[in-house]
Amino acid sequence: MEQTKNSTALATIIRERRAVKKGYNDKPVTEETVMNLLDDATWAPTHGNRQPWRFIFVGPEQKEAFAEKVAATYPEEKQENRREYLNEPNAFLIVVMDVPDNQKQWDENFGATASMIQNFWLLAWEQQLGVVWKTNPHIYDPKVKEILDVGEDEKIVGFIHLGYFDEKPIKKGRVPVSEKFSTFKG
Repeated sequence: MEQTKNSTALATIIRERRAVKKGYNDKPVTEETVMNLLDDATWAPTHGNRQPWRFIFVGPEQKEAFAEKVAATYPEEKQENRREYLNEPNAFLIVVMDVPDNQKQWDENFGATASMIQNFWLLAWEQQLGVVWKTNPHIYDPKVKEILDVGEDEKIVGFIHLGYFDEKPIKKGRVPVSEKFSTFKG
């Protein structure tokens, strides 16, 4: 299905946005750029205005040492692979979420954080800054939480891999909404 007849610039960005997993160029991702994107991205819906997120930026200068520390949390036979993998992007934004005791609030916090990440992704795409949200096993590792000074009452929601790109990834289609939509008949 192509663009809707009421297509807007925002609808176009939503439809064109892709996960950029590889093919980053050498243009550095700066802390200032990430902060500017976050200034707008954090206007995501957040129940009770809890704003349950915080961020850890790993820039190009720290990336290699960071990749080494995270790779060292893996079994020895996987460390080289993880080191190479973590050195692909130009920078990382680690998104950390407050974890309440109440399941309802946990769900609300995760929904708000995911919405904020999508906002960030769309804003980055506008600037040809590639983004992919990764939830590799290391985000659950207590040693990685320690490396990043993530508290017991916090969750690493993901490592956001960042890098500028020259070539857009291939567009993958979506299942038509009509196949996923129903109307309650009471």
